[in-house]
Amino acid sequence: MTKHILIVAPAWVGDMVMSQSLFKILKANGSCKIDLVAPKATLAIAERMREIHKAYLLDVGHGGVQWHLRCLLARKLRRQRYDQVIVLPNSWKSALMPFLAKIKVRTGWRGEWRYGLLNDMRHLDKTQLPLMIQRFCALGLEPNAVLAHDLPWPQLCVNPVHAATLREKFALTDSDKPILALCPGAEFGPSKRWPAEYFGQLAKQKLAEGWQVWLFGSPKDTADGETIQTIANTGCHNLIGQTTLAQAIDLLSLVKCVISNDSGLMHIAAALDKPLIVIYGSTDPGFTPPLSNKATILSLHLSCSPCFKRDCPLNHGNCLQQLTPDMVLKAMT
Repeated sequence: MTKHILIVAPAWVGDMVMSQSLFKILKANGSCKIDLVAPKATLAIAERMREIHKAYLLDVGHGGVQWHLRCLLARKLRRQRYDQVIVLPNSWKSALMPFLAKIKVRTGWRGEWRYGLLNDMRHLDKTQLPLMIQRFCALGLEPNAVLAHDLPWPQLCVNPVHAATLREKFALTDSDKPILALCPGAEFGPSKRWPAEYFGQLAKQKLAEGWQVWLFGSPKDTADGETIQTIANTGCHNLIGQTTLAQAIDLLSLVKCVISNDSGLMHIAAALDKPLIVIYGSTDPGFTPPLSNKATILSLHLSCSPCFKRDCPLNHGNCLQQLTPDMVLKAMT
């Protein structure tokens, strides 16, 4: 008998990409149909995962309760008669809707005020499950099951026809030179963002070597894109704030190499199996590494990092400032 499972998805792009490993494990462990509830920010990624049967939009703002919208969606989900829901975020809000939908088995890690909302509450041992991907995958197993050492990595689907159309749309068809993608943004905060000036120096050098350089990011990264373009003498194709997430996925599938901060686009590039260089500052590559054999991690491993702070508490940002463009260029060779 096919088991009908609902997933409450993460709100962050990188976490959403990593959650695909859980979906692969669920599919491998028995016949199941997987539906998903996701906010607008991550819904487009679900559409690129073969394991997902149907995705529902949870149209609420980040951090907002919006009781009425959650109740309406819960009423719709109740009619689907799910056998189980797996709640990936740790907030109480994320567990509220499955409770209102009266799903029989409600699985998740113990989090803020979730007693009663979850009835299959797991207690996380962070030393046993240090990686985010492990914590997601463990929720797909029985409570005392041993997690395999080698977990399946995310693999996003790409539409080649759509990618070709996008090259026309954004006037990216001017040459057959190798393409370098630069992703200067990171939602978490400045302590995860390698200086835009360094990205600019990198772009200028690779343009001189005969590469194309495409810039990717959200509208929040507009200022960084302008800085990069100024240093690179406007030689880059600046797509920052111009593409949807789905469009960015298809366009990233065309590039030869990606250089990124620890960000959602980094996880997307890894799931597209692109050669990738990732720059780590305040965060830990031992917790959310790029899940790819083609990734190179650059971190100075200073005594003050990882601090996991949005802004440098010491006001120097040395973990990123001292990681120079030359170091990144050397990692590309």
